[in-house]
Amino acid sequence: MAANPPDPSRRNEQSRQAILDASISLICELGYDNVSIEAIARRAGCGKQTIYRWWPSKGAVVLEAATQLLDPVVIFPDTGDIVADLRGQLIGILDLITTTGFGAAYRGVIAAGQSDPDLLGAVYEQIIEPNVRAFGARAALAQERGEMRADADVRTLRDVLYGVIEYRMFHAMPIEPEYIDALLDMTFPGTR
Repeated sequence: MAANPPDPSRRNEQSRQAILDASISLICELGYDNVSIEAIARRAGCGKQTIYRWWPSKGAVVLEAATQLLDPVVIFPDTGDIVADLRGQLIGILDLITTTGFGAAYRGVIAAGQSDPDLLGAVYEQIIEPNVRAFGARAALAQERGEMRADADVRTLRDVLYGVIEYRMFHAMPIEPEYIDALLDMTFPGTR
């Protein structure tokens, strides 16, 4: 990423949103590799210099767009039932992958990150790490309340639950809500 990131307060919110929306819609239409900054700028109705002023690369634009889509979905509800809360969140993620351009955008960013360590680091900072913290906090609360054993292996549980979704998403394999139910049925008896 840029050594001195642009000041987000200087962004025009309408232009910013148009750019983010354009990046996702173009990826849905053309695929990540076939989308350029120029195409995003044309679709958003702005100049490519505007994009480069705010983001250092196509990957950074798409990452912000994907993060914006993901953020509302990964918020953990607290119904007092960790399995119901996880099911709701996981089904929300599944819905996001199957009904928006999130899956294609995320796959593209991860692929681009293989040759761009700054982008891959930004994926960790913006998507992975905040969600690891949120899961850990919700799991700790579940352990305090007795929804899960105090000695349950929370890290492995997290990796299994979310790893399965990423595995299937990255390999373009379908995931139905029933699959999430089966996954929760298999993993939670060992944590109760």
